[in-house]
Amino acid sequence: MGKRKEKKKLTKAEELRRIEKLTKRGRSDYVEVRGSVIHGRGVYAVKNIPEETYFIEYVGNLIDKDESEKRAWAQYEEHEQTGAAAVYIFNLTKKWDLDGNVEWNPARLINHSCEPNSEAIQDGKRVYLQALREIEPEEEITFDYGFDIECYQDHPCLCGSDKCVGYIVGREYHKELAKRLKKAAKKEEAALEKTDDEADEEK
Repeated sequence: MGKRKEKKKLTKAEELRRIEKLTKRGRSDYVEVRGSVIHGRGVYAVKNIPEETYFIEYVGNLIDKDESEKRAWAQYEEHEQTGAAAVYIFNLTKKWDLDGNVEWNPARLINHSCEPNSEAIQDGKRVYLQALREIEPEEEITFDYGFDIECYQDHPCLCGSDKCVGYIVGREYHKELAKRLKKAAKKEEAALEKTDDEADEEK
């Protein structure tokens, strides 16, 4: 078996040029960053965005799967301590992921919604945000984070949509979440009834 090739380390000048190039790719004339009622800061349309338009690229650093797992856990721990967004990493290929947790990636500030107006589209090793419908100026840009359902309690949703399910989970999990919430509500109701019955017996 051949030895695994180590990734060539860039000089400081080469790294600055790389970041400058990615910074330019991550800019968009369609949007700007502002304060958000959903969570901290958000991204807003500054002009009409036609349906199906690729309006901003999600840029960042390509990392291998081992490094991706380390960073994902580190970001999650930061979320637990500070309430900051949990994970900025996109799965790209069997070998590579894209970590967008960098200041020069404004798209990382796009918030989740249960009724999003955009979606993340992968094109090779690049990720873009595409309008799901026509987006009006002043609208906040949102997309579905696609979180799984296992730790849904850790991610309450504040999107404000009429279709909000209360937690940040991917749309494919909405029905399952409804079942779990209904089951939890019944369990809580039964516990309250038992407490009331015990209180009556003590009188």
